[in-house]
Amino acid sequence: MTEEPTNDAGQALWQVCVEQLGQELPEQQFNTWIKPLTAQVAEDFSKVTVYVANRFKLDWIRAQYAGRISAMLESLYGQSVTLELALAHRESVVRTYVRPPSGERNAPPETVAVSVPTVSPEEAAAPVFRTRLNPALTFETLVEGTANRMARSAAMHVAGSPGHLYNPLFIYGGVGLGKTHLVHAVGNKLLADKPDAKVLYIHAEQFVSDVVKAYQRRTFDEFKERYHSLDLLLIDDVQFFANKDRTQEEFFNAFEALLAKKSHIVMTSDTYPKGLANIHERLVSRFDSGLTVAIEPPELEMRVAILINKARAENAEMPEEVAFFVAKNVRSNVRELEGALRKILAYSRFNQKEVSIQLAREALRDLLSIQNRQISVENIQKTVADYYKIKVADMYSKKRPASIARPRQIAMYLAKELTQKSLPEIGELFGGRDHTTVLHAVRKIAGERQTNTELNQQLHVLEQTLKG
Repeated sequence: MTEEPTNDAGQALWQVCVEQLGQELPEQQFNTWIKPLTAQVAEDFSKVTVYVANRFKLDWIRAQYAGRISAMLESLYGQSVTLELALAHRESVVRTYVRPPSGERNAPPETVAVSVPTVSPEEAAAPVFRTRLNPALTFETLVEGTANRMARSAAMHVAGSPGHLYNPLFIYGGVGLGKTHLVHAVGNKLLADKPDAKVLYIHAEQFVSDVVKAYQRRTFDEFKERYHSLDLLLIDDVQFFANKDRTQEEFFNAFEALLAKKSHIVMTSDTYPKGLANIHERLVSRFDSGLTVAIEPPELEMRVAILINKARAENAEMPEEVAFFVAKNVRSNVRELEGALRKILAYSRFNQKEVSIQLAREALRDLLSIQNRQISVENIQKTVADYYKIKVADMYSKKRPASIARPRQIAMYLAKELTQKSLPEIGELFGGRDHTTVLHAVRKIAGERQTNTELNQQLHVLEQTLKG
């Protein structure tokens, strides 16, 4: 007859698990997140409850380490083990499942609260600073590609050595390209290394709201204490400061205070600093005083990788040929890619069919018909000609002055990026030019876009105009 395992045996299992994690993880991560944990193991080993000091740490461990802890426990015990995470000194238990459910993008593993928490006096006396960070948005979950490589590299440098180079870091680009993910990743990385750091993520509209409240309630001392004491301020969409003089003044003051104490500031915007409208010049000059980097629309290979990764996060598989089909048809941003993926997976589950190109075509038929109707090479030629004040006929002509050749190359580049036309087809529509001429134009404009801020901004405007 097999002897029932004892509680001492359960604690031994947990200690071996912790030791194994100590060998796998970097020392600083292990000492910060794993070593302080305590655990209670059920007598039959069916469940291990791990106790965490506060809500932020619980969310972080759930997002970053729960899967690894659970896999380690099952490997050591040899059978399935249910892992639960619980707040220390509370009755409420939060259960974490190893497999995340399908659902919202960036959703953490499924959680179920079992009972209403009872806060101890010690916890009530020491509230946790609210960072507003999403622990699921990390550098590890961000797909890297040419479109975001420079911005990601700069962000990682800031996260590893805040207060030094690239201060402030100003990240700009269109909607849905991953700017918000990147700033959250900076905050999460810094907190992983320095849990006591004061980090705050906010949208610019929230800063405006805080200024208004401070003005109404005459609580500017509390407002300044909150913002001027930060180690890292992450703020999204600073273009919302336009025409708000008092907000701009308070942000300027906070900006100066943070830089003086070597705190770091990371900002995002839909355009580069000098392109911001109705923002005070002294503030624009501060925005432009550190490092300004762009995030571009993701290239084809990056879009494919994003789709495959997001599908796996939804506990689904997307065949590579389907990912290529979707990536070729959804070009504008990551958010639209995720929306297309959700439609395909929902259509697949509802109809109980495997994901295929035909199924994707059916699921996205409305999106594909809108794109095919809206963007044509002829529309691109007309839009570019109007923008650069040349005749549409110049797009097909043999004229070669720079004032005509340059817009023509830009139109060829956009035709390749925004339509399904092949290089020979595009060449034919530009006055019967050879496909090598089109390829040269595409490569030339794509290369210059990476380094020429003015050209990048012009292309951004043209793309937004064409996409409606």
